[in-house]
Amino acid sequence: MAAAALNSLMKLFFPFLNRTLFLWVMGPAYLGLNGLFWSILGVLSLAELGFGTAVVSAMYKPVADDNRKLLCAYLCFYRTLYRWVGAAIFVVGLCLLPFLRYLVHGSVPADVNLHVLYVIHLTNTAVSYFLFSYRGAVLKAYHRNDVENNIRTGVSAAQYLAGFAILWLTRNYYGYVLCTVFFTVVQNLLILRHSQRLFPEILPEGDLSDSLRSKIKEDVTFIFMHRVGGAITGSMGNLLISAFLGLVAVAAYGNYYYVVTAAGGVVWVAYHSMNSGFGNCINTESREKSFEIFIKFNRLVGIVILWCAAMMAALYQPFLHEWTRCVRGGMERHFLTAILMVLYFYLLQSRQVLLSIKSSARLWRPDCWKPIVAGAANLLLSSLFIIHLPEPYKLDGVIFSSVLTMGAIQFPWEAYVVFTNLFDRKQARIYLRSEAELFGLAVLLCASTWGVAALIPKSGFTGVIIKAVAAAVFAGGLLAAYFRQDMLDVLKKVFPGLLGGREIPHKM
Repeated sequence: MAAAALNSLMKLFFPFLNRTLFLWVMGPAYLGLNGLFWSILGVLSLAELGFGTAVVSAMYKPVADDNRKLLCAYLCFYRTLYRWVGAAIFVVGLCLLPFLRYLVHGSVPADVNLHVLYVIHLTNTAVSYFLFSYRGAVLKAYHRNDVENNIRTGVSAAQYLAGFAILWLTRNYYGYVLCTVFFTVVQNLLILRHSQRLFPEILPEGDLSDSLRSKIKEDVTFIFMHRVGGAITGSMGNLLISAFLGLVAVAAYGNYYYVVTAAGGVVWVAYHSMNSGFGNCINTESREKSFEIFIKFNRLVGIVILWCAAMMAALYQPFLHEWTRCVRGGMERHFLTAILMVLYFYLLQSRQVLLSIKSSARLWRPDCWKPIVAGAANLLLSSLFIIHLPEPYKLDGVIFSSVLTMGAIQFPWEAYVVFTNLFDRKQARIYLRSEAELFGLAVLLCASTWGVAALIPKSGFTGVIIKAVAAAVFAGGLLAAYFRQDMLDVLKKVFPGLLGGREIPHKM
């Protein structure tokens, strides 16, 4: 968690500086180009099919059994797959070149070649698969996510600093993009080196049996369906905005989404290492013990989500106003956009513990059609809203589509799968009561924290800081009072000497 926290701070601080520098030095159209390319490559990454998730999940049991020969065979299989995936992504990506201009509504910055930039971004995506990113599977399977996190933190910080220097000194967007390719190579080499140092006996050699290959291929089929739905939900929104509303609208949406990503990084610290822990628990503990661990994690992560959502509700508009007011034309939108993004954040993050244990239990088949149904519904609703809503609310329609599909399709389906395949109905009732309690608290806490911040009349960045401190203290104080017992339980586990060894009664 310490390594994840450091990585999360990096993801919060440097991307903020990066977007700020782009807005002030290059302009919103360049920021929109970045968002467009990442969305296209997000769709192309479907070629990965989900092999990484399937292989890492399959490795949990041989790690628990200390079956190193089988782990080596899995790693060899994974390396071969990733080389084919890298080739597929690059070839299919090149085939999209003739259609690239149709994905941009309006003009493109005059000093850039859309096709050259796209090929550089494409190369950056494909090169990881050709190099040694497959070695990260060993670190994940052995619960050493901290090593990979530290590598990504250091390399990303160096990449951002180099990119800042290039933009500030040369205003050269090509140099900035080429910089990302160089650091992608460095990151993969470091993952290879540290993985070999920590686990020198785990080498890519040997063959999997036909039955194990068939199991992975079966898992991949269903994971791929999840990836398709995720790509439709995550990437197609940006593509629709670019095609119908233009690059500046993509940049505006990206600014709001950046806040969601930054706040999500705080929550990510809480649940980042759960997959490998859940995978080990499911293979070694009883169903009752697994549920006990799951529900405790879900409640503790829920506390973090509540605090982040309250802070977002209070600071979204003041922060974005001050951040983007120097940009010609402004990029702040109306209050409805902020409300929808807070709701989107809450629904997205409140599913993560459920998704973690579902993935660790390899429960991809029972809800394989869920992402396709949700993705298609999201795409249809987004298109209808863009066509029929008034101009100021078209972007809100895209966000609201994601909120509707998450709340009405994805969450109920995922909960049904977990509690009919891994847990039972009694445990489902406990979980749903807990989720209802957390959602009710979220509504009350967000409204009251926003009210506290709104009472502070101070403007400018100083006003934003004062509002942030007031919101943090108010929301944190209420949560500490309401979840006092949960927090004391955690302190007792982490710092057993802090409470003098006294017993703390647990309340479910």
